[in-house]
Amino acid sequence: MLLDPENTLFVRGATPVLLLADAPVHDALPLLTASDRGVSLCEGWSIVPRLTLCVVDGPGDQGLVVPALAAPVVGGADDDTASAGMGDWCADAEQAGGAVVLSLDRLPEALEWSALLSSGTARGGFMPALA
Repeated sequence: MLLDPENTLFVRGATPVLLLADAPVHDALPLLTASDRGVSLCEGWSIVPRLTLCVVDGPGDQGLVVPALAAPVVGGADDDTASAGMGDWCADAEQAGGAVVLSLDRLPEALEWSALLSSGTARGGFMPALA
């Protein structure tokens, strides 16, 4: 399933994040659980971060493809960088061994991590990267 890049936001950081809005896999993803140690592993799911396409692959027929080159990329919440490139996000994901994928009803206007992680409606978690 192809997800419109306008329904995504790639966020750079030590552990990069992919925010999804109105994703067809939303209900298949586990409810997000977060603790002081970070977000939970998204069992059975993986991510393939590439410059042109980003694949989120789940169990069975679940998954989606994002035309990544056309998607917005921003610096991390603690970063002063207003934007960055998809190549930088992919490098972050490679260094982290994956990315946090969060599926939401809609993309937030501001990146307020505590609100996103405690919303009770967010789904997803950390997905390991496949080579």
